[in-house]
Amino acid sequence: MAREPIRNFSGKIISYVENKPNGDIVVTDFYGKVLGKYDKQFDVTRDFYGKIIARGNCVGMLYHDSDLDRR
Repeated sequence: MAREPIRNFSGKIISYVENKPNGDIVVTDFYGKVLGKYDKQFDVTRDFYGKIIARGNCVGMLYHDSDLDRR
């Protein structure tokens, strides 16, 4: 279970991506709140609420840089 940080352009960690042994991927924000996950068995990406937001691995849509929201 490798937990990889995702950094913005200035190097600040904005989220983490955790690869599970079964192929699932969990995306959390900087504070550890789950933003969503990819379920390999069903080949779908789900948001925080469990709602299907895409078919296939689209975890890149789940994280964003909150610093950009303040501009």
